[in-house]
Amino acid sequence: MTAGYHLNALGLINALGRGRATVAAGLFAGDQRGMCAMGGLLEGRRVMVGAVPGGLPEIPPALRRFDSRNNRMLLAAVLEIEAEIRAAIAKFGPGRVAVILGTSTSGISDNEPGVAEKVRTGRFPEGFDYDRQDNASPSLFLRAYFELTGLAMTISTACTSSAKTLASARRLIASGLVDAAIIGGADTLCRLTVNGFASLDLVADTLCNPFSKNRGGINIGEGAAVFLMSREPVGPRIAGIGESSDAYHMSTPDPDGAGAFTAMRRALDESGFAPADIAYLNLHGTATELNDSMEAKAVHELFGSVPCSSTKPLVGHTLGAAGSMELAFLYLALEAAGGELPPHISDGAADPDLPPLHLVAKGETAAHRRAMMSNSFAFGGSNISVILSNE
Repeated sequence: MTAGYHLNALGLINALGRGRATVAAGLFAGDQRGMCAMGGLLEGRRVMVGAVPGGLPEIPPALRRFDSRNNRMLLAAVLEIEAEIRAAIAKFGPGRVAVILGTSTSGISDNEPGVAEKVRTGRFPEGFDYDRQDNASPSLFLRAYFELTGLAMTISTACTSSAKTLASARRLIASGLVDAAIIGGADTLCRLTVNGFASLDLVADTLCNPFSKNRGGINIGEGAAVFLMSREPVGPRIAGIGESSDAYHMSTPDPDGAGAFTAMRRALDESGFAPADIAYLNLHGTATELNDSMEAKAVHELFGSVPCSSTKPLVGHTLGAAGSMELAFLYLALEAAGGELPPHISDGAADPDLPPLHLVAKGETAAHRRAMMSNSFAFGGSNISVILSNE
């Protein structure tokens, strides 16, 4: 394994299930059973979402101030790799392991009833705590949970948030400030987010349909994906990270895909890989008209043809957690014994206005597994592409 920065362990939870094995089985099968129509998020309307079913682990009583669905979701992912994290803390020390997480919602869903009561009565209910929805809460929670004494921070750049935790952690390790980092992200379903996207007319009532001529909008999802990152040569290597900020518009991507192209090109340049070395590309693929259009242009221009798919029809768009969630899918694909790839699930109706893409069919396997890339693009023109490699 080449020296560098590695993702040593992975824990995750999403609409496909809990834990690497369960999620991998659903991912490679193209399982959409976790997608469901849910009421209560939009007034008088049910929308399709990627929901995590069942209960979540309880926050320890001593840390009850951090209790929220978002932090419980985060804890569910962390428990899968708690042993590896504690081993790193024992090796490096509690001041040398950072916590860097991404989120958009934090604990907003838990505070929404209290805000509604304030609107109705003029008062917040007893026990209302704004800190529950503070974006710092997930990182502060994990620092307290593991009794760490070093840096803890949250990145909130919309849909690139948790992918950017890799870049931040790599800089911190390279600078000598820390030796390892707990990175990733968590986001949970809430009315605020769904209503926000609905106000932009971007929410689909049915299963999202990325890159189809019939695509009609986004499905919001929830989940958490957490990694342990260090220089230890265990797990996929972070081969390249490319970032750009085109600042084209507050909510609309550059229609030519210039920022997306730049992020992918920079990731390739840093990695030393050629486009042909990329065995699979996880598309941002939100199933919105403009996102899919610009991404298809950028991917076609840079790669020509590369096996690719959007996995949002399987788990929904997990917002601030999406970057780490889809990097988790690369992690699973890189370690898949049979070379399985995440399939692209849609109605198969090609959009004649988009350049053609090699969308992965169910059962398709990778020709090689040298390297794989994931794209994340966000409001405000924030773009990041990350390459993971087995070499």
